[in-house]
Amino acid sequence: MPDVPNLLPTLVGVIALAALGTAVLAWCGVPHRWSPLLAILRGVLQLAIISVILAGIITNGFWVGVALLVMFGIAAFTATRRIGWSWEHAGLIGSAMALGISVTLAIVFATGAIEFSARYALAIGGIVIGNAMSIATLAGRNTTEAIIDHWDDVEGWMAIGATPRQSTLHLARHAVYNALVPSIDQTKTTGLVTLPGAFVGAIFGGVSPLEAGRFQVVVLASIMAAGAITAVVVTAWLAPVRMKPVALA
Repeated sequence: MPDVPNLLPTLVGVIALAALGTAVLAWCGVPHRWSPLLAILRGVLQLAIISVILAGIITNGFWVGVALLVMFGIAAFTATRRIGWSWEHAGLIGSAMALGISVTLAIVFATGAIEFSARYALAIGGIVIGNAMSIATLAGRNTTEAIIDHWDDVEGWMAIGATPRQSTLHLARHAVYNALVPSIDQTKTTGLVTLPGAFVGAIFGGVSPLEAGRFQVVVLASIMAAGAITAVVVTAWLAPVRMKPVALA
C-alpha cells in the first residue's frame, strides 16, 4: 500500500481548507454556512466508494452503462430538487437532460471524435452528465426567479393579449444564456486561466499534452452542446405560466 502515507497530508489539507471556508461564511453570517463543509465530507465519502467500484468495472461495457444510468438518475433528481420537487418537474428535467446528453454523446462517438470504448464512455459521459445537471439547475432557477421578479411585466403582456409563452419569451431567452455563462467562461479561459481536470488528469496519467488537449476540446464542446439543448428545453417547458410561480428555497 505505497500510497497510504500520502493520505495524512491530504486529509490535513482538506480539513484545513474546509474549516477555512466554513469560518469565513460563519464570520460573514452567511446562511447555510455548513453546506460547503457537508458537501466536502459527502464528496470524500462518495469518491472513496466510487473509486473502488470503478476500478472493477472500467473496462466492462455493461457495468459502465449501469454506472452512467445511476449517475444520470442522481443528477436528474438533484436538479429537480433545486427547482422544486414534483413528478412533473422530474419528467421535465430528466427528459431535457436525456435529450441533451444522448444527442451530444451520439455525435461524439459517431464522428469518431473520441474512441467508443467503455473507458472513454465513462469519462466523457460522467463529465457531460454533471455539467448538464448544473446547467439544468441554473436554467430552471433563473427562469422561475426572472418570472417572479418581472411578474408585473408578464401580467401586463398577458393583459394585452399575449400568450403565456409570448409574455415570458424574453425572460426565458436570458435565462438560457445566464445558465450557460459559467460553461462559456470556462471554455473561453481554458489554457489561459484554468487547466481543466480532464486535461491535467490525462497528462498525469501519461498521455501526451497534444492528446490530452484533443480530448479536452471534445469535452468542452460536448458540455456546451448538451448544456444548450438542456437549458433550452427546460426553459421552454417552465417559462409559459398563467400564475406567479412560488419562490424557490
